[in-house]
Amino acid sequence: MSQPHAHPHPHPHPHPQQGPPPGAQSIQVQAPDPAIVAAIDAQYTPVALQVGGENNNIVTCGPHNLEVCNECGTNFFFLNQTAKVLASFPKEMPVPPPPNVVHPQRTPLVQKAKEEGNQLFKRGKHIESIQKYDMAAGIAVSRFPWEAAALVRDEVAVVICNRSAAFFAAGDFVSALVDADAVIQLKRPWSKGHFRKAKALLGMGRLADARESAELGLQFETDSKELSSFVAEIDALIAKKNESP
Repeated sequence: MSQPHAHPHPHPHPHPQQGPPPGAQSIQVQAPDPAIVAAIDAQYTPVALQVGGENNNIVTCGPHNLEVCNECGTNFFFLNQTAKVLASFPKEMPVPPPPNVVHPQRTPLVQKAKEEGNQLFKRGKHIESIQKYDMAAGIAVSRFPWEAAALVRDEVAVVICNRSAAFFAAGDFVSALVDADAVIQLKRPWSKGHFRKAKALLGMGRLADARESAELGLQFETDSKELSSFVAEIDALIAKKNESP
C-alpha cells in the first residue's frame, strides 16, 4: 500500500491554467465603419424627455409628461416596460440576462387568457373568446428578445390556432384562414394548423384547396383520424357537387 511522502526539497507542481481553455478563440471586436456611424448620426433627432418614477425608470415626453404622446410623436411604453422588468431582476444578473432566463409571470398570464378564451368558446361566445385569444397572443409576443424563441413560437401557435377555430365558428372564414396560415408558418409539422386551414377553405367553398391542405397535414401525421375523416367528408361533398346537374 503506497503511503504519502513528504518532499524535503521544493520542486514545482503543475497549477490549473488561467485564462481561456485550449483551443478557445478570443473575440476580436471590429471598430465600427465610420460611414455607417456618420449615417446613423445624420438621422439622429434629439427628443425632449423627462425621467421620473419611483426609481427613475419612467421616461415621458418633455413638453407634456406623457408616456405615449401623439403630438410629440413619441412612444416610451415598451422602453419603460423593459426598464421595469430589468430593474426587478437580481443585481447579480447580467443585462441582458442569459437566453434561458424566462420571465416568471409571462407564461401563467398567457395560459390564463387562453383558458378563459377556451371556456368562452365552449359556451358559444365566439367573439368574446377571440378577444381573450388576442390578449393571450399579445402577451406571448411581448416576450423580450433574449427569451427562447421556441417558447414564443409554441405559445403563439396554440393561441392563434384556437383563435382560427373561433373565427370559423363566428363565420369569419377569411380571418380563420389567415390565422391557420400563420400557425403553419410557425409549426409546419403540426397537423392541427393544416386542419384549421382546410376547415377555413371549406367554409369559403374551396373544396379542392381544402382537400389539398388536409392531405398535406396527413403527410406530417399519417395516423390523424381528424384529418382522415375530414378528407372523407370533403370527398363526399365533391362527389355530391359533381353529381349535381
